[in-house]
Amino acid sequence: MKIVVCVKYVPDIQSDRRLVDGRTARDGGDGTLNELDENALEAALAVVEAGGEGSVVVVTVGPDDAVDAVRKGLQMGADEAVHVLDDAIAGSDALGTARVLAAAVRHVGGADLVVTGMAGLDGLTSLVPTALAALLDVPALPLAASLEVTGTTVRVTRNLDHASEVLEADLPALVSVTDQANEPRYPNFKGIMAAKKKPVTTLTLADLGLDATLVGDAGSRTQVLEAAPRPAREDRVLVNDTGDAGVRLAAYLVENQLV
Repeated sequence: MKIVVCVKYVPDIQSDRRLVDGRTARDGGDGTLNELDENALEAALAVVEAGGEGSVVVVTVGPDDAVDAVRKGLQMGADEAVHVLDDAIAGSDALGTARVLAAAVRHVGGADLVVTGMAGLDGLTSLVPTALAALLDVPALPLAASLEVTGTTVRVTRNLDHASEVLEADLPALVSVTDQANEPRYPNFKGIMAAKKKPVTTLTLADLGLDATLVGDAGSRTQVLEAAPRPAREDRVLVNDTGDAGVRLAAYLVENQLV
């Protein structure tokens, strides 16, 4: 079995974010592998380990620093890595990103299963997985809290507000997983050292046979009209606890009709 895991390099959510031309800056060395994509990678590795054979290829799209995302994937246990790097991709919306990922998955070839995280923590749109499935013309099983593969069938469980449901599809298929799916493993020393010997293939749009007009600003179905940093909050109330902070907080909430 061959599983392709699509991951994203995102700004560290604990760091100060900045905008460049209305876009989130994605360079500067403060990025990391999207945490929800670690769940996707863990799910893929577990499927291969349960079956006793197969390979996992981790794929990302982004600037130079984005290679760190797939290197983390290799350290966790992925067998190969693909980094799509092309200046023309900058500014792509969810559909443009899905187009690039679809081309990369086809380039890798032979994928029985594509796994993604439920969302990128920088945008939280959750649009890319379903768009990617549509472009690949495979069934989409989104927001999975569990994932298992039996023969040529993939089965997932989705937790809804008041119920759970089980979905099945024939392979090939695409599954996006939530953070309920598993607890991602930490790379150990052996995995870190082994990752240094694993290949990272860098591809351009030309390598993928993808027209540059279909991605970036030219290929985006959405347009950012204006963007600005969030203004600093000026209405904060700081309470120094002298033993009665709980009472004072409750009084503040009642006074401002917040409870």
